[in-house]
Amino acid sequence: MSQKNMIFIVNPKAGKNQLKSKMIEVVDEFSRAGYHVEVYTTKSAEDAENHIYEVGDLHDLIVISGGDGSLDNAVTGVMRLAERTNKVPPLGYIPCGSTNDYAKSLCISLKPEVAARQIMNGFSCPVDVGRLGDRYFIYVAAFGLFTEVSYATPRNLKARLGHAAYIIEGAKSLTSVQTFRLKASFDGRTIKGEFIYGQVTNSRSVGGFRAVGLRDMSFHDGEFECVFIRKPRNPMELERILQAVLTNKKIGDYIIYERAKCVKVEGVEPIPWTVDGEYAGDYKQAKVEDLHNAVTLVLGDLTTYGDPESETLVPAGVKKAPLFSR
Repeated sequence: MSQKNMIFIVNPKAGKNQLKSKMIEVVDEFSRAGYHVEVYTTKSAEDAENHIYEVGDLHDLIVISGGDGSLDNAVTGVMRLAERTNKVPPLGYIPCGSTNDYAKSLCISLKPEVAARQIMNGFSCPVDVGRLGDRYFIYVAAFGLFTEVSYATPRNLKARLGHAAYIIEGAKSLTSVQTFRLKASFDGRTIKGEFIYGQVTNSRSVGGFRAVGLRDMSFHDGEFECVFIRKPRNPMELERILQAVLTNKKIGDYIIYERAKCVKVEGVEPIPWTVDGEYAGDYKQAKVEDLHNAVTLVLGDLTTYGDPESETLVPAGVKKAPLFSR
């Protein structure tokens, strides 16, 4: 059995450092599958991106361990690498963050040793990647209510309290709900008005909650699932809207759902956006594009590790074969 090379990139500051006690077990899982494992710990927020760009093509598999931000940064590195070379290895993900939206959507285990096993016994699956301006993202671009929470919440609070930190900071934002006057176009279909929230996503979980109205979404269909929430007329209507979001229900004309390959948002004033939970800049005119099947992820058997409702997430026609025969 010939040996293959893997780069295992670890964010040591992600989440509650779940990986630390399982590190030897995880690396051993990779080694027993026949990989020569190079472990690389990140030193800054964009370190994974830069390292993948520099040496990713020298490896047969890249595995990133960290939170949603770490995965986002790794995906950006893979996208940049694809611009430089045709040899772009698949990407595996071991979630160790506070919220882990994308991992939950794909039923990736939150136990590092199980996630490693999923990768070694998994299958290659192409997934869509989003682009906002010159920023890539893997699962969500958003603006408005609660979106500032993810980058405004202190990192030490995230590490200590996990998802509860988002709830604490999010509750504060309810005291002053900002509205945005805008025009949004979904592949040419246009809406106008005042909105308190907008999201363009490729995930079934956003902010730790099951995304409202997105039960039938696909990770590789070339389209985003979009949710835009209009400004409520009074606090009671706002409460109803928030309850609908939390319970995954649809109400009235306040919550608009669309699917589109390209979303354009033009604000009367610049609108602050986040991508994958990180601040992405203010845009008076924002263009969000779906890059179809741009990155290959290694996923485990969802029927084994995930909840039964998620079996439909396995892309049709994808052969479930190990990446590396033991």
